[in-house]
Amino acid sequence: MGTDRLTWFNELPAGAAQQTLLDCCSAPGWAAQMAAARPFATAEDAIRRSGAIVGTLTVPDLTDALAGHPRIGERPDASSGYPPTASDHRAGGSNEAPIRARAADWSAREQSGVEAEDATTKRALAAANKQYEQRFGHIYLVCAAGRTGAELLDVLTDRLQHEPEDEWQVVRAELQKINALRLQQILAGSP
Repeated sequence: MGTDRLTWFNELPAGAAQQTLLDCCSAPGWAAQMAAARPFATAEDAIRRSGAIVGTLTVPDLTDALAGHPRIGERPDASSGYPPTASDHRAGGSNEAPIRARAADWSAREQSGVEAEDATTKRALAAANKQYEQRFGHIYLVCAAGRTGAELLDVLTDRLQHEPEDEWQVVRAELQKINALRLQQILAGSP
């Protein structure tokens, strides 16, 4: 099945490929570069290319990517749970709802470990999210898959000690991990 999905993706028109990729990461620059890099021989090739592209994204591109993620511990609303990206405004947001629905589903699954936490941990995570945003001016992005709310809170607390330029590098690395998980699902159909 994975080969069929990869073939399907490789054969999509460029615009449709970019829309599919925006499900994974809401940075239009990343999606355009990924679509232009096709065809990919394997899902792993696409994941490697994605990592390289994320490594070159500008802060505005990273900001667009962050707009596609809810705060850790918050449940996104697929129709309006994310703030619009700069590209949504430029493009009129015409295809936003389907993209946001898949991204919301992924985020909910990736953050499922937070749901099992007690109210005290959830409140602490919400407070730490606010502190992080005040310090860095953007949401806390972390690859949450398979982690508990307490673990994510510990990571967030540690990251509050970073300098802003260092934190952007951590954001970049976390985005690479998240994109890899999501691309694996799109291109190979595996969780």
